[in-house]
Amino acid sequence: MLFHAHRTCQIRLGELAALGLLDRFRFARDGGGSQPWHWTLGHNGHRFQAAAHNLPEPTVRASRQSVQRLSANPNLTHLLTTNEFFVRLTAHTRQHSATRLDRWWSEATTTKQFRTITADGHGLWSVADTTAGFWLEADTGTEPLGRVVAKLDRYAPLPRRGGPGYPVLFWLRSQQRDEHLHRLLRGRRGDAPFATATHATDPAAVAWLPGGATCRIRLAELPSDHGQPVADNPNYDDGVFVL
Repeated sequence: MLFHAHRTCQIRLGELAALGLLDRFRFARDGGGSQPWHWTLGHNGHRFQAAAHNLPEPTVRASRQSVQRLSANPNLTHLLTTNEFFVRLTAHTRQHSATRLDRWWSEATTTKQFRTITADGHGLWSVADTTAGFWLEADTGTEPLGRVVAKLDRYAPLPRRGGPGYPVLFWLRSQQRDEHLHRLLRGRRGDAPFATATHATDPAAVAWLPGGATCRIRLAELPSDHGQPVADNPNYDDGVFVL
């Protein structure tokens, strides 16, 4: 997100770790060796975050437990996959001045704001004067595709209440799952709009295949309805669309 050179990034991470602002952990690989480092806030990083938000200062023990909980999180791979999607969009904006990631909401923030939506993430992606919203479903290949398809049911009612009609982006682990998902969804009616791409693609590029389509398009070209200025639509403040 912030560096062009890999080595420069590594040096900076090491410096921040030495200051106690960052901490890290990694796992052993089957057959020997280690996986890449996972970086997170260290104790001084937690202290700084607490001060910035006017919260009580955490203890050293609390900071260590936070790192341990993250390292033991069974959904860590899924969390990293979700974050990687938004990281790639952010990195794209560094090379393309007309693009912006105006909104990056986590699953928790998305659910808090939209209540009935439990997407892995939500974003607003702008290219020049066009702003497209989306719901993200990040696939790690561990769920049956039938369960993935069923996730569309929770999105369909929202536009009928005046909420946004954003496409559901299935970011899939493989081309095979991409093809199988489209096969399962072919001919269905009443579902929310959706599009698919794989982890190997740049999510800002010509990567997305909408349901029922034959050609892939850019993220900003997907149909996007921000909804109506109703009370429970967080896209609007006093009838004005806000990013």
